Amino acid sequence: MSSSTSLIPALESLVYSLVPASRNDEPLRNDLVAHCKEILSSRIGQSHEPDIGHLADLVKRQLLQSSPSGTTALKFTNLLSRLLDQHVLSKKHASIQFLHSLASSRQPSSSVPFLPSLVPPPPARPSPSTSPSEKSLPLSQHFSKSRAERLREYRQQAGRPYLPEHLLLRDTLYLLQGISGKFIRLSSQNDNNQLEFVDNTRYVISAPTKALIHRLSEVGYLYSRVDAFVREREGSTGVGMIEQSLCHHLQTKLTEYYRLIAVLESQMPSVTVSGEGNTVDLREHETGLTLRRLDVWINEWRLRMRMMSVCVEGARESQGGALVNLIHSYTDNGDPFIRKFTDQLLEEVSKPFFSTLHKWLFSGELYDPFHEFFVAMDPSLAHVQYMHPSSLTGNINQLAGDSFVAPDQDDRDHRRGGLTIWQAKYRFQQDMLPMFVGEAFGRKILSTGKSLNFIRYSCHDSDWVVTREKMSNTGGSLKYSDIAGLERSIDAAYSTASQRLFDVFIDKFKLLDHLSALKNYMMLGHGDFADQLMNALGPSLSRPANALYRHNLTATLETAIRSSNAQSDPPDVLRRLDARMLEYSHGEIGWDVFTLEYKVDAPIDTVIHPDAMVKYLKLFNHLWQMKRIEGTLSRGWMRVAGGARTTFLRLPDLEPSWHKIRIIMAEMIHFVKQLQAYCQMEVIECSWKVLIEFLHKGEGDLDAMIDAHRTYLDRLVKKILLLSPKVGREENVMNQVKDLFVTVLQFQDAVENFYNFCLTESTRRDQMLDSGRGLYTGPQDPDSSLSENLPRLLRPVNDYGSQFSEKVQALVAALQTHPDLDCRFLGVRLNFSDYYRGKQQKEKEKERAETATPK
Repeated sequence: MSSSTSLIPALESLVYSLVPASRNDEPLRNDLVAHCKEILSSRIGQSHEPDIGHLADLVKRQLLQSSPSGTTALKFTNLLSRLLDQHVLSKKHASIQFLHSLASSRQPSSSVPFLPSLVPPPPARPSPSTSPSEKSLPLSQHFSKSRAERLREYRQQAGRPYLPEHLLLRDTLYLLQGISGKFIRLSSQNDNNQLEFVDNTRYVISAPTKALIHRLSEVGYLYSRVDAFVREREGSTGVGMIEQSLCHHLQTKLTEYYRLIAVLESQMPSVTVSGEGNTVDLREHETGLTLRRLDVWINEWRLRMRMMSVCVEGARESQGGALVNLIHSYTDNGDPFIRKFTDQLLEEVSKPFFSTLHKWLFSGELYDPFHEFFVAMDPSLAHVQYMHPSSLTGNINQLAGDSFVAPDQDDRDHRRGGLTIWQAKYRFQQDMLPMFVGEAFGRKILSTGKSLNFIRYSCHDSDWVVTREKMSNTGGSLKYSDIAGLERSIDAAYSTASQRLFDVFIDKFKLLDHLSALKNYMMLGHGDFADQLMNALGPSLSRPANALYRHNLTATLETAIRSSNAQSDPPDVLRRLDARMLEYSHGEIGWDVFTLEYKVDAPIDTVIHPDAMVKYLKLFNHLWQMKRIEGTLSRGWMRVAGGARTTFLRLPDLEPSWHKIRIIMAEMIHFVKQLQAYCQMEVIECSWKVLIEFLHKGEGDLDAMIDAHRTYLDRLVKKILLLSPKVGREENVMNQVKDLFVTVLQFQDAVENFYNFCLTESTRRDQMLDSGRGLYTGPQDPDSSLSENLPRLLRPVNDYGSQFSEKVQALVAALQTHPDLDCRFLGVRLNFSDYYRGKQQKEKEKERAETATPK
């Protein structure tokens, strides 16, 4: 009872505020309050338990009738399940029942075919004889007045009326097209677009209506920006293809927007003006277009215009792949509408990109007139031909490093090496790479196009058309909506082009034969050839460099080839091998300037490029000097060992000296043999095995092949020359080895002098014996006194032997701390059984003993 009593004042206050006629009419107010109490106290709709399942079936049945495809019914089921999971809404059955009732009561309007009414039809109008000021009207007649009529009465009582909505609608439709209207105008002040409402003495525009018009005018402002951008680009020159595609798509969307505006204008309500000319029959457009309905219908285009405006602003500062990246960045959005619109935009805008990609990926041709692709060509190399590093009838002085002989300027401008063309003609532009491609696939695309271009214009492969057809069959159409298919096409094209490039290099241009020739000749892999060349050239190379002639060296080289197994090599390999002299200075001999060279031409020079040939020359010079030391020690050992068994060297008093010489020579031979075994077996053969395995696998592209050969060659140079990674100390160990070579040669010269002295001494003693027997065998040399000449001849032998041992000890110590593991292992082989460590300890003990002995 208390709740009912407290409810009456609230109902009276509500009736008082909603029904102005009841303010001075107490019977009407009591009647309305009683009617409200009766409604609140009823139990309508609570006679049975709510059955959501049955209601859902009714809704689905109705949705299937309106949409036989079943998509709306499936969407309703999904929304219903999400609604049932929510705990905030308690009366879920009532809410669904209400929405179902609204949907069932909605009737299509025959007068408005394009825009369905958003509100139910208004109630019937009262008769003209009914006066709104009568106080004794029943409740039903008071409620029969429409809201528009009650609003008109209130405005007439309040004074100046609101501006008719059909006039606002007309001006708003103008605003949507970026045009000023009669009552609403667009003005630009300080480059800022503003909306101005024209003052009118007869009408007034309410604040909510102004806010709604402001909201609608945003679409017109965005439309103006997009339309201005499209018109500006249509009249400009040098606009990229991707930007042209963007403008075409925007123009298509604007055409759809024009069509919508035309439909909205056709739905403008028909207006009836009274005799006074100032009263608008609002009921005539109650079911037609209104500002709020216009806002609903234009809302989707508001989002579209915002996206198009953002793309337009980005297109002013970006082009090509960067513009595609900008648009693609908006796909990471949770709004499905924005994501779908961006996907459609990218599908159209990226068509020029995929067209360029298709030509590059499957033909090796770069058609990019506006520089929008992520692969760019160096204009200076566009028409450059490949330059052979040397002709097969000349020499390649340019490969000798310091003795480079530059070609003519005109020839250098038009011809370049294969490696320069491969690496510099096309470059990768990271800022133009679309994000949906990725850098890894972008690198594959670059490599695939370069490989096809290289096969066509450098290798002159007649089967490249077959390769292109095979690649085109493996890859489908390239488009943004099929990124997975794009990745498969890129992988297939990359594998096909790379495999064909490997086949061309290995089968057609015999890359393995050239690499084997460099290994066998430049790194003395053919042992019998190296021995024959050394024996034939040794006497000549000991003469001054200016006394040597190239035709003699070439003839000697040909003789060494014919007298060794090298003659079984392919003729194309042998004709590339040549002997020549480097540029020499005064005082140098043939050993200092002689070198072999191997000539390569395009396209092999892409892998075996001039820089690689310089490294091969360095390796040959080092290994050739090592071979010289080996030959010198071998001849010296044969002479010493053979002479010890002959009678003319059997000098009992000199036997200790020869024994010491043989020990030192054995130490030198051990050093050279271990050094040669390390270079040939541990370095060259192991590195060669890795290179051959890579070439047989055929994985990767030409860059991978170049890198594999570069790695192979760098490993040879680093380990054979014993280079250190320490800055400023790279060649310290190699210089120690060269110093040891010089010491060995000096020691051999000293032993040669001592050997000649021994021959002379043996002859002198034989003559003395003959004269004692009364035989005259010739005049005796009075200066060949053993006591006087022996110390002079043995001193350099002992000095060079001691120097050699000390330098080898220093070399072993340096190798033991070398960063490279193989170099440290070489130190272990040289110091096998800790020979030099024990020798060093004995020398230290001897020095300490001499120091401790009193004088």
